[in-house]
Amino acid sequence: MRDGLYHRSPRTILTLGLLALLIGACGSPDGGDGADGTPEDAAPEAAAESPTGDDTALVQPGETRLRNLRQLTFGGDNAEAYFSWDGQQLIYQHRPDTETCDQIYKLDIESGERTLVSTGEGRTTCAYFYPSGEDIVYSSTHHHDASCPAGPDMSQGYVWPVYDTYDVFIADADGGDLRQLTDVDGYDAEATVSPTGDRMVFTSVRDGDLELYSMNLDGSDVTRLTDRLGYDGGAFFSPDGSQIIWRASYPETEEERADYTRLLDQGLIRPGELDIWVMDADGSNKRQVTDLPGANFAPYWHPSGERIIFSSNHEEPTGREFELYLVNLDGTGLERITHSEGFDGFPVFSPDGRHLVFGSNRNNGDTSDTNVFIAEWVEDEGP
Repeated sequence: MRDGLYHRSPRTILTLGLLALLIGACGSPDGGDGADGTPEDAAPEAAAESPTGDDTALVQPGETRLRNLRQLTFGGDNAEAYFSWDGQQLIYQHRPDTETCDQIYKLDIESGERTLVSTGEGRTTCAYFYPSGEDIVYSSTHHHDASCPAGPDMSQGYVWPVYDTYDVFIADADGGDLRQLTDVDGYDAEATVSPTGDRMVFTSVRDGDLELYSMNLDGSDVTRLTDRLGYDGGAFFSPDGSQIIWRASYPETEEERADYTRLLDQGLIRPGELDIWVMDADGSNKRQVTDLPGANFAPYWHPSGERIIFSSNHEEPTGREFELYLVNLDGTGLERITHSEGFDGFPVFSPDGRHLVFGSNRNNGDTSDTNVFIAEWVEDEGP
């Protein structure tokens, strides 16, 4: 879902590979240290051969915002890649196949060298760098069970699992000195850190519903930010730390509310329609940004703090095509960014705004693989 997220709508959506991506919390795959047999000092992942052998056509017609697009991962499910604050590294989730769980890797953008930074056990999701560059945060189930937890029962339709064994952990940037930040019963995941380096925001079911909370970087002073029945998750602070964007799915009818509550009691949620919301960092001044059909998720701030980039399937009747869009904070000025078949999601700007990283099904040799790509971002020209 950031993890932890994942994305989907009530429509019939996506390939099985992407489906697995969604089972996180922020939105990503599973795999790891030994999950794919890759040692921590693995050879650069980016050195692998491109499935199509042709990287010159990665930018599709109409993708005028993207330049010099480059593929960074090859094979398996890779997503939710977030920049270090110096813009030199990415931290992301990787799952080599459907039999393993997501694990967290760090990738040097220039060399392509990757390093496992989670334990290689359990399921992990939603990793993020602290602004200091010295620590990372992610969620994991390994402390309850070293094995990969079972996927959800889809007999009740398309649902996401909300693993009650997820807790938020902090570690050194290389994965050492692992420390647990949350220890209450139930789901705690989808944590990201403010650029100001004083707070983090995360999703928790500690009060009986999936709400957003903020806390100090050491896990103290937990403060609830949302209070509406439904799923609130995938939150990020604005560049100046004053606002928070997130994705939400709120049941509207009595039937929808009963279904939501029943599933949550089973550790499941039915994503339904997802839209993007924004609020002040203290939880005040909540307002809806998007009002579009389908699944609108994975929002991230444009460096200006005045626009949001996100992924959506609202233009595709079957719900299978996810593209990236840019929108103003008031919901105006919607602009489509990508035009590629399949899935484009989890867009993230580099701290200096010069690059965009995202996950995509493009160039996967007709497999279900989702990989991480980086492009130079073409900004609007001034007057």
